[in-house]
Amino acid sequence: MANADDVFGADSSEQPVKQALAETSDAETPLLLQPSTGLLGSQLKKARVVVSLDEPVDLWDRIRDGFTMEELDSPLVQNHVAWYANRPDYVKRMVERSQLYLYHIVEEVEKRGMPTEVALLPMIESAFNPKAYSTSHASGIWQFIPSTGKHFGLEQNFWYDGRRDVTAATDAALDYLQKLHDMFGSWELAFAAYNWGEGSVQRAIAKNRKMGLPTDYLSLTMPPETRNYVPKLMAVKQIVMNPEAAGLDLASIPNRPYFASVTTTQRIDVAVAARLAGMPLHDFVSLNPAYNRPVINFKGSRTLLLPVDKADTFSSNLENYDKPLVSWKSYTPARGEKIDKVARRFSISVARLKEINSITKHNKLAAGQTLLVPLSHNEAAIPDFDEVAQASEAEDAAPLRVSSRFVYAVKKGDTLVSIAKHHKVSALQIKSLNNLKSNRLSSGQKLVIRQETLTSRKLAAVQVQPVKQTAIAKAKTVKFAATNNAKPVKLASAKRSQRYYTVRHGDTMASIAKQFNVATNDIQRWNNISGKRGLTPGDKVTLMLPSKG
Repeated sequence: MANADDVFGADSSEQPVKQALAETSDAETPLLLQPSTGLLGSQLKKARVVVSLDEPVDLWDRIRDGFTMEELDSPLVQNHVAWYANRPDYVKRMVERSQLYLYHIVEEVEKRGMPTEVALLPMIESAFNPKAYSTSHASGIWQFIPSTGKHFGLEQNFWYDGRRDVTAATDAALDYLQKLHDMFGSWELAFAAYNWGEGSVQRAIAKNRKMGLPTDYLSLTMPPETRNYVPKLMAVKQIVMNPEAAGLDLASIPNRPYFASVTTTQRIDVAVAARLAGMPLHDFVSLNPAYNRPVINFKGSRTLLLPVDKADTFSSNLENYDKPLVSWKSYTPARGEKIDKVARRFSISVARLKEINSITKHNKLAAGQTLLVPLSHNEAAIPDFDEVAQASEAEDAAPLRVSSRFVYAVKKGDTLVSIAKHHKVSALQIKSLNNLKSNRLSSGQKLVIRQETLTSRKLAAVQVQPVKQTAIAKAKTVKFAATNNAKPVKLASAKRSQRYYTVRHGDTMASIAKQFNVATNDIQRWNNISGKRGLTPGDKVTLMLPSKG
């Protein structure tokens, strides 16, 4: 197995980069998961779930029963109720995403004796997008900034970002919220401090005390985001209490665990782990979004989250898998070695090497910097899964380092335009993917023509309707243990078709976006254009526009 210690170096101390749902049938008897140890050291964490006849069948009923906070006397609450009521598709997508995580969060909230309003907070923070990323560098469903995450024990390195680890971040968030409640004696003030910072709330309270004014949440002077923060949460609570009054429909969520924890001691490709679990790559990443690279690398052991009905499948398949688990390794460039030389050494394009290692256009290799490179010099041997993650209501896509790609060898007589036309892409896209400074090509030169990348997107202040793109995995099937026939819950999607636009004199990214009613960052993403790169007249730009009918 390609997983020995000499394949991977020690965990890098570099800062991390930015980074589906399945229905289950109602259980008529208590669910008991027994631990099993596999040949490769995979162990299913023991979990015992007893469903009492007195407990609600629907998780929403359980959440409603745990509400204890008083209503907030603010017109902002109804403003936010109206905002959600006017966006039923957005609410539907948010609820669908929450099905993966909400049971676990409610369990942890109740263990601590907290009001279940706390369990709804990720709806305000991230809309339950596990890879949400903000302009303040906050990440995950609980939106921890790096420093606060580290303070509460969330590991962040080259390979892994604990802020996106669903269970670890939930524990950290509840620890922090409990600390804030103990500090201020009020959940409203605790939430305000979670958003604004405890020091800011303390100063606002001190200011009011000095002026002889009340020090409750509604009486403090605070920035607009914090002023709207608790009203927004109360609006969500009101919708959960009575969705019909807002004209909304909340899909039922079973009051039982969605995922189980599996501990593995084996380094493994993300794509291989998904295949062993018998689940789509996007579904696996949704439960395990903390991994920054296409390989899960660690010292000791790691816990993977898998749907309850997939955990035994994964363990069984892992025991019987006789092929390499990893297709990547660590490499430390020699002093002065440039990235193009590294790319040639390992037969990988510069563009993909930069993508895998989060190296931006202007970055140079630092002394002692760890790079992730292919274990095999044959790129075709690296498993590529042609999966495209759902686009969320956000901006500024940041790639997860797992992608599918197509490479073309230049032939005599080929031009950039003829290659682009033949493969139905834009010449601009080919230039961007391959970091070409001119249109000159040489016979035998390898060009990346097409590259699809799983993306995480930061949550925008104003949400927009996402587009779900799906593709069929191209990897050869491997005979695995049988899985159950649970059907996935389909996320809302909009049909789009690919169009091309030829850039004219005077065109800008913004003017093209306005003309076709799309976002500027989407045009950049569709064409792999960096934020500072301009357009040249004659360039063909790929656009994904809504299909008619």
